[in-house]
Amino acid sequence: MRPRLTPFRWRPGRERRDLWWFALIALVVLGAGLGLREPWPADEPRFALVGYDMARSGEWFLPQVAGVLYPDKPPVFMWLIGLFYLATGSLRIAFLLPSLLAGLGTLWLVYDLGRRLWNPRIGLAGAALLLVTVQFALQARIAQIDALVTFLVTLGAYGLMRHLLLGPSWGWYALGGLAAGVGIITKGVGFLALLVLLPWAFAASQGWPRLQPLGRDPRFALAPLAMLLAVAAWVVPMLLVVGASGDPAHLAYRDDILFRQTGERYAAAWHHHNPPWFYLVEVIPPFWLPLALLLPWLVPAWWRRLRRHDARYLLPLGTALLILLFFSASPGKRGVYILPMLPLVALSSAPLLPALLRRLAVQRLGALALMLSSVALLVFPLLPKYHALAARYEIDAAILFYALGGTGLAWLLWSAIGTRLAQGMVAFAGFLATLWVVYGVVGHPLLDPARSASALMGTVRAAVPAGAELGLVDWEEQFVLQAGRPILHFGFRRHGKPDEVDDALRWQAAAPGRWLMVPAPKDGACIIAARAADLGFRSRRRWLAVGPEAITAECRVRLAAAGPPAAAIPWSPGPDRSRP
Repeated sequence: MRPRLTPFRWRPGRERRDLWWFALIALVVLGAGLGLREPWPADEPRFALVGYDMARSGEWFLPQVAGVLYPDKPPVFMWLIGLFYLATGSLRIAFLLPSLLAGLGTLWLVYDLGRRLWNPRIGLAGAALLLVTVQFALQARIAQIDALVTFLVTLGAYGLMRHLLLGPSWGWYALGGLAAGVGIITKGVGFLALLVLLPWAFAASQGWPRLQPLGRDPRFALAPLAMLLAVAAWVVPMLLVVGASGDPAHLAYRDDILFRQTGERYAAAWHHHNPPWFYLVEVIPPFWLPLALLLPWLVPAWWRRLRRHDARYLLPLGTALLILLFFSASPGKRGVYILPMLPLVALSSAPLLPALLRRLAVQRLGALALMLSSVALLVFPLLPKYHALAARYEIDAAILFYALGGTGLAWLLWSAIGTRLAQGMVAFAGFLATLWVVYGVVGHPLLDPARSASALMGTVRAAVPAGAELGLVDWEEQFVLQAGRPILHFGFRRHGKPDEVDDALRWQAAAPGRWLMVPAPKDGACIIAARAADLGFRSRRRWLAVGPEAITAECRVRLAAAGPPAAAIPWSPGPDRSRP
């Protein structure tokens, strides 16, 4: 007998209660582990340090990393970290709050637009699908800019579609442009929200129904003008500050942030080179689970609705496709770049979910994915690669993998009892949601000593006398952030080149009692490793604390002949660094 499939048990009249339950689940899934870890590389320590320094120094328009201008990204994300730090007094909490709140906001936008375009059941289905999709939950739980950019692009598209599909609503139309502008001064790509206008223009030219005409209405300019106004809110004061200072470093910052990190980075990317099919082959299949498993059914269903001229599908799907094409055209590609597509795709998938989840083939495909994921998690601690990593980082996380794998098996058992795996896709989604809770509560404190520099810098504090000056060579932002003491450095991103090492050694030789934290040298030309303190292995390298006695005599002579040392850049934590 064919099992009865009832993955959605919607109760009419209880929309508000179900929404509150979903909001609570979303908060737990995205927020589990908040405050249980330090910022982790590669990007989190840098953004946390910039926001922390903003809050302490009051310099908000020109972001700095340990006293050096940081031109890679506009400041909005770091502003939020700084403001949340001022509000909470805890950097451990503040650095994750922007992504967490952006993730919750994106879920609400998908729900509300789905509710308005179809019904509350569809809106909640779209938000639930987005919540359990791997890439979305991952980014909402880490301190990278992409979750915030995704929220702003989604808010921009939401505002435009509120007008174009449900209007007239010129206020929402203008808000869509404003959100796009804030997205631009967050990561440069906020303008992607305005791509909604291209599928709208196509559909309007073909006479599709349900569309709000713009025609020659002068209010059409509201969205672009609002976008420019938001950009000007930061760019104009920044240009005034730079122009008034006349500092060459400030002028270089202006040129870098306005030109090199935008058009040049897109058209002639200097890293992350990948082929045009990168997103379709290497990103969407693994990182869009479980949504990716539904694509063989979703794509033909979308096509049928587009042939019926249903603009509710065309505008979000057309915008998502344009975002994909935009990032695929650039030589530099990272998987996270296409995250702004995901809420639009989830929204377009929501009306089709109830029918898809009544298919036994869909549910069994989900059960297969769940079984493979669980077995992989349980087997990984038994492999030689795991043991090599555990030995290198001096941490045993087998209990975390066993907990995650056991959770998967529990969901698989639930899906199989009495239904012959007829709830497999639902169980897979439940497992992905539960995975983040277990990972946050168990994994964050377990992995933090290996992922962050907290243990490493604790070893430094024990090895270097408390009153001694400490200089960092080839340093990373997490070393500064978690130093817990005043430090000095010799420039940002010099990457341990010989000139940086020479500057550091000359600085050390210029006064007694100075120490250096350096990566273990490969040639040992200046440093006698046996006389240095071994700090351990972190960030793929072994680190040493080098006192004056660890420098060779030949190196001392050469450094003395080289002249006075270059100026070191000081940085000191505030008195509130002891707060959790």
